[in-house]
Amino acid sequence: MRVISINVNGIRAAARKGFFEWLQGQNADVVCIQELKAKQHQITDAIFLPEGYHSFFHEAEKPGYSGVAVYSRHEPDAVTYGFGWPEFDAEGRYLQVDFGDLSVASLYLPSGSSKEERQVVKYDLMDRFRPVLADMAASGRSYVICGDWNIAHKKIDIKNWRGNQKNSGFLPEERAWMDELFDNIGMVDAFRVVNQDADEYTWWSNRGQAWAKNVGWRIDYQIITPDLRDVVKGASVYRDERFSDHAPLIIDYERAIQPGI
Repeated sequence: MRVISINVNGIRAAARKGFFEWLQGQNADVVCIQELKAKQHQITDAIFLPEGYHSFFHEAEKPGYSGVAVYSRHEPDAVTYGFGWPEFDAEGRYLQVDFGDLSVASLYLPSGSSKEERQVVKYDLMDRFRPVLADMAASGRSYVICGDWNIAHKKIDIKNWRGNQKNSGFLPEERAWMDELFDNIGMVDAFRVVNQDADEYTWWSNRGQAWAKNVGWRIDYQIITPDLRDVVKGASVYRDERFSDHAPLIIDYERAIQPGI
């Protein structure tokens, strides 16, 4: 099972940069996309509905903002749009597909970098999402929660950690929340199961030469329930082409998708 996650920073912009041509060669089972920046009626062209995939979109009410999508080679048994929390569902931040005893979700956690009020919104969603994640970890179901979590967990996950300790995305409270998620709740950072290397980032600022110099942050994850830890077989960040200010996170699992079991 190959699962790909990417924040495309505008699905139409990513399409113009060759994202969908690249995707056709990836043999992915599930593709999770964040930050569509489009209404569904704006992405009806065939390029946005790749052949061989079932396509699901959860748009934001605000035009040109947020939104998530999932492409799946297998028809899901069920699709869940949103958390069931109206203020967050209006921003199109969560979309889950179920196959038998496996669920894969596309998540776009808010950024708090634009203004203080958005950091409050981010903390609110983190507080409300924590018990949901705890229930997932204890449920006996297998979950893969893909997406842009907008938090770099450890110093190894950010190039300039010293200068970012007071910035959203690397605040002590955010990092402690990730500690709780992994150390106490029991969820697993799939990438780190097989790759402990430094300088493995998924997002780079468009300012300066961040991309060229690899001055980045690892804020995109596939966070999995503990039962999947031993079936993570490979993880990589694709950087040969640039479709967005984020790069695709590709993880291979030794597990088949079996809808309807």
